[in-house]
Amino acid sequence: MESNNSIISGGFPLRIINDRVLIVQILIIIFLAINLFLVSTFFRKDVFYTTMRYVLFAVTLLSDCLFLVMTNALLTLNYFGITLQMWLCSILCFIVSVYTFVTPVTLTAMTLERYVAICMPLRHAELCSIQGVLQLMLIIHCISAVPVTVTLSIFSAIMAPNLYTKNSVCSVEMFLLSDWQGHIRSAIGQLYFLMMFSVIVFCYVKIMRVAKTASGENKKSTWKGLRTVILHGFQLLLCLIQLWCPFIEVAVLQINFMLFINVRYFNYIMFFLAPRCLSPLIYGLRDELFFQALKSYALCGFGPIKQIKCSL
Repeated sequence: MESNNSIISGGFPLRIINDRVLIVQILIIIFLAINLFLVSTFFRKDVFYTTMRYVLFAVTLLSDCLFLVMTNALLTLNYFGITLQMWLCSILCFIVSVYTFVTPVTLTAMTLERYVAICMPLRHAELCSIQGVLQLMLIIHCISAVPVTVTLSIFSAIMAPNLYTKNSVCSVEMFLLSDWQGHIRSAIGQLYFLMMFSVIVFCYVKIMRVAKTASGENKKSTWKGLRTVILHGFQLLLCLIQLWCPFIEVAVLQINFMLFINVRYFNYIMFFLAPRCLSPLIYGLRDELFFQALKSYALCGFGPIKQIKCSL
């Protein structure tokens, strides 16, 4: 996103806002509006915040909203060349990095919940009770914090403490001082991808076996759950493609800088912004009860919604 620079009285670079910046801001406003509408729908019905899978769905929505706000803030600061002290930058990067993983880890937990509901129905109420949601949310955030904790711990170990008081343009890459740190971060990201992908495949195979032996209403319900697992796998793939984007961008940077700028812009739109809104919207529209609530509130129908059975 290149444009001409001018200098304002304070000596700071002022970049002209081009069409790409405006497009990003418009998309983020649209995506946030959709996600916040889904969140508001979640809080309007008791059944949503007393059922684990809907609570996990809300976690993905809220984490995506925070992710969009934080990444847009960092993008804007970088675009205009505004510097931050390193200690503040490390906090912002920690939050962004954690919530990069919260959504895919939560999707994996939602897949496991569907596996328990279909393959272990007698234990579903015990294992997926609403009382266990807070503990599960804590586990999800702890797991999501591991990669960035490793990165910042290595950075702190090899750098002088006074570096945190210096100003710099804020980005996660500035904490990677050598190639081996980048390799460690990449290895952890690929390990996470492998584990989450394995969980999706495991649940898919198990549910497929149950679907083949089920009959009547159970068979219909089981195939519905199988399609949900496939959807989670698709959502997970969209979220995790962003882990591969740095590899592509580094390779492109060695070829041509302007091509690198274009590829990075494309990756941000397609693999960072779009999945954070489109995949939860698809899930929300696909769930019968949630769709009925969305339709009611979208049409300003704030009256009681018909009681319908929660779909798998």
